[in-house]
Formats: sequence, structure tokens, C-alpha cells
Amino acid sequence: MTSTATLPAEAAAPPEQGRDPHARRFGLPVATCLVMGNIIGGGIFLLPASVAPFGTISLVAFAVLTAGAIALALVFGRLAERHPQTGGPYVYARAAFGDFAGFLAAWSYWITAWVSNAALAVAAVGYLTVLFPAVGEHKWSMCLAALAVQWLPALSNLAGTRYVGAVQVVATVLKFAPLLLVAVGGLFFFDPANLGPFRATDQSAAGAVSASAAILLFSYLGVESATVSAGEVRDPARNVGRATVLGTVGAATVYLLGTVAVFGLVAHDRLVSSTAPFTDAVNAMFSADGGAGGTWGGTVVACAAVISMLGALNGWTLLSAQTPYAAAKDGLFPKAFETKKRGVPVVGVVVTVALASALTVYNYAAGTQGVFESLVLITTFTATVPYLLATAAQIYFLLSGQRERVHPGRLARDGVLAALAFGFSMWLVAGSGYAAVYQGVLFLFAGVLVYAAMSAKKHRAAASPAE
Repeated sequence: MTSTATLPAEAAAPPEQGRDPHARRFGLPVATCLVMGNIIGGGIFLLPASVAPFGTISLVAFAVLTAGAIALALVFGRLAERHPQTGGPYVYARAAFGDFAGFLAAWSYWITAWVSNAALAVAAVGYLTVLFPAVGEHKWSMCLAALAVQWLPALSNLAGTRYVGAVQVVATVLKFAPLLLVAVGGLFFFDPANLGPFRATDQSAAGAVSASAAILLFSYLGVESATVSAGEVRDPARNVGRATVLGTVGAATVYLLGTVAVFGLVAHDRLVSSTAPFTDAVNAMFSADGGAGGTWGGTVVACAAVISMLGALNGWTLLSAQTPYAAAKDGLFPKAFETKKRGVPVVGVVVTVALASALTVYNYAAGTQGVFESLVLITTFTATVPYLLATAAQIYFLLSGQRERVHPGRLARDGVLAALAFGFSMWLVAGSGYAAVYQGVLFLFAGVLVYAAMSAKKHRAAASPAE
């Protein structure tokens, strides 16, 4: 298990960050942008249409999920105060339950990262074809575009943490400008007549909330972003928790305001079948005929979506390398993943983007979305494994009486937050579906073989001096 006595030294800035001008530790604003940018990818541009069939009762599901996500963010903030190290959930799970639990957290998070990166890149191509129609004329031009979308953020990462932070701030500002235009400006054009029924299906209220929540559940994946990169954050014990909560609340605000505004701008019967709800909303705001004319809204939204996904890929590429880096330092991942330059685990970045690129090429070569979509669905389960382990670690620390990890004055409050966060994580698992859970468990069990090999190697290395 990790010794708490070593945490301050491990949390300190790596030596190369003091010398390399390309490496720079993140302050609170950049760390907050990292969280917001990773939570909000491209899904927000379709969310209003996805939940519209359930009626405005879907906003109730949004509110419940937001409360759960904030509880999870607060738990991560508490854990980061005591364990301000790179690795996030991996560090917490290993500190509480040992190497095997830590490895499972790292392994599942890594799978989630590189498969999701491939999915984000493929989705971004759909928006690129709006801006550059020639991209969509052939599957291999689309494939090349998807590869470019992956490698550009990777190159930004390889250039150093200084550039990762700069790209993240710029991407966050640019993508939030049009979103806030709709979320805030749209309220001035809000028409209650467009809202449609409160419950648009024959389901009970509880059933409608659960059904819409199943679509919305994964909108908040990424709340752990600042904790995973804690080693690159200045004063992590203080700033990681703040960035996690601020980023989650900021993303939730954009989600809720944006969805409400679109509901009030686009007629319900039209929104249900919309493939570009934010485009329809922008056109409704600025077209004299109520949105039937005008095409510039589509261009604006497409630009925002591409920037949003590039920003998410920029952040997720860094995170996909940070967890294997932390595990490699403990001998649970191959030592090569420990290689770090300019503040970035370069081997982790290259291996992750290479795997994501291979999956992307396979997707276009196979000519079918079936296998690819199945893999993406599995990641919705693997993403929740670190959440469950991290919240379970917090509950363990609270119940085991470890005073160095627990603030006595906050015991009851932290206990309630941990229980809510654990329940939220379990809800995420349930929302993945039976097939995703079944196949995701197989992915986890495949990692057991890797753990066996790495654990054996670690044992031999520890025993060799005595021999």
C-alpha cells in the first residue's frame, strides 16, 4: 500500500519541470478548464434532441444526475487533499485496497481513454463534413481526417504541459462562446409554447426519469480529470478539489441552461426529430421565419463542436497517459510508461494514440459500425470502475478510523457525500446495460493476466538483491 508519509515528496513538482521551459504546472483556471473540457465533448450538441421524446420531465433527470456528479466531485476533492498525486482514482484505490485494486482502476481507465478518443475523433469527422464537404466524399478521406483529429492533440501533448494548458484554455473559451450564446441569449427568445408536454410518453414519472437518465448518465464522465493530473497541478492539495467542483458545476450549468434554452426555442415536435438541435436553436433566434431559413447557425455549431472535441481530445490524451504513468512508477505497468519529458508521459501518449488510431482505421476498413459501437458502449462501464473503487476507498477511510486521512469535523458530511457518490457510480454501471457490463468484465479479466505478469516481475525485482 501507498504510505502517506511519501505523499508530499511525490506530489512535488518533478525535477524537469523546474528547468524545462516547455513544462509548466497547471494553476486553478487551467485545471478547471481541463475538467470542463473533458466533461463536455461533442455530446452536448445532440443532448436536447436525445431527451426531448420524454418531455420536459427529462430536466428532472438532469437535476438528479447533476447532484450525483457534484457529490462525486466533492468526494474526489476530499481524496485529492490527502493524496495529491498523479493518477487520481488509481492512487486512491491502491492506497485503500492494495496493488490489485489499483491496477484494475488504472487498467479500466486506460481502456476507457483510448477507445473513447477513437470515438470522439470519428464523431468529430461528422461535424467536419459540414465545414468541408469534400472530407465526407470517401471513407478513407474521413479516416485520414479522424486520424488528424487524434494526432493534433497528441502533438500538443508531446510539446509539453505548457502547451497542453494553453490549448485547453483556448478550446474551452472558443467552444463555450456559441454554447453560452444559446444557453443565455436563447432565454430572451424563450417561448413556453415550444416546451411540449411535461411527460411525453406513456411511462410513469419514475420510468420517464430513469429512461431519460440512461441517456444522460454519461454526460458527466470526466469529473476526475484534475485528480488524474494532480502531479501537474500547482498546490494540488488545495487546487485539485476546487478545480474538480468548479469544473463540474460549470459544465452542469452549461448543460442545464443549454437544454432549457433549446427546449424553449425549438418546437417540441420538431426537436424530437432534430439532428442538430443547437443549429435549429440559433436559426430560431436569428431567422425572421422562426428558424426555417438561414444556414450560418449550422456553421457556427459545427465549428463549436469540432473545437469542443479537439479540446476534449487534448485533455483526454493527457489523462490517458497519466494513469499508466502512475501505475508504472509502482511497477504495475511496463516501465516504459514511466518515461516523462516536458512534464508529459510521452510513451503513454504515443501508445494510447497509436491504439486509438488502429481502432479508427479498423472502423473504416471494416465498413461497419457494429463492433466499434460495441467497444464504445463497453467503455461506459469501464469508466465507472475507477469511480466505484475511489468512492469505496473514501468510505473505507471514513469507517476504518484512519485519522490521518479523515477530518473529524467533516465525518458525517463526508460519509453522506461518499454514499451518494457511490450510489451515483452504481447508477452509471446500471445505465451501461447488461451487454456492456458483461463484455466490460471480460476486458477487466483480460487485465488480470497483465497484472499477474507485472506483479511477478515486481516480486523478482524485489527478491533479486537477497539472491
